[in-house]
Amino acid sequence: MDESVPQKGTVTQRAIEQIKAMIGEGRLEPGQRLPTERDLATQLGISRSSMREAIRALTVLGVLEARHGSGIYVTQLEAGDLLETFGVVADLSRGPRLVELLEVRRVLESTATALAAARITPEQLAEVEKHLEAMNATEDPEEILFHDLAFHRAIVAAAGNETMAAILEGLSSRTFRARVWRGYQEEGAFERTRREHARIHRALADHDPEAARAAAAAHVGEVEAWLRGQVEEHGWTTTNGTRP
Repeated sequence: MDESVPQKGTVTQRAIEQIKAMIGEGRLEPGQRLPTERDLATQLGISRSSMREAIRALTVLGVLEARHGSGIYVTQLEAGDLLETFGVVADLSRGPRLVELLEVRRVLESTATALAAARITPEQLAEVEKHLEAMNATEDPEEILFHDLAFHRAIVAAAGNETMAAILEGLSSRTFRARVWRGYQEEGAFERTRREHARIHRALADHDPEAARAAAAAHVGEVEAWLRGQVEEHGWTTTNGTRP
């Protein structure tokens, strides 16, 4: 048993930490097949049932994958697969927790937008502009939401940081954004939102990271401030009676 792994929590939790340590230390590489359940349990000094639970938990988290008839393998450990749980948290959160998620999104998205301003290519800028124009050309809330998501996704992709992109994808899931968007837009904020997006686009076109950072922070901050006010005034409910 690896003595460097803290011996705390349940046996299954210890097994999870030990397998993660093996991966982190390079004893198990991405794409590599794990030893058999029996051999791994013996190696780590735990029961096969605890090992089975640990493998199941790490499979759910995207760290391991079961291949029918072949065994258990370490995944490629892509950020998008490992950070899918952010989307679950965003989809299920309510009230004050939604405000916290928007705070996180404001910090990360402003940073991503600043990086994008420094790195964005003409082709990537054209993709951002395409969705901005589409948002300006419709009054349909569903279409606006679609292009709003695509607008920000294109910017984050241009930042060139896959881990940050994966986190923001979870924090900006369509379900989460739709829940906040419905109430926010009922306040008559379409035009303000369009102006904010235009300001972000202009900073990207100017390749001005600080202006891009400020524009993105202000944009998300507007929604964050609105939602914070709704939570403080109405508790769990928004102005349209839904529970964000």
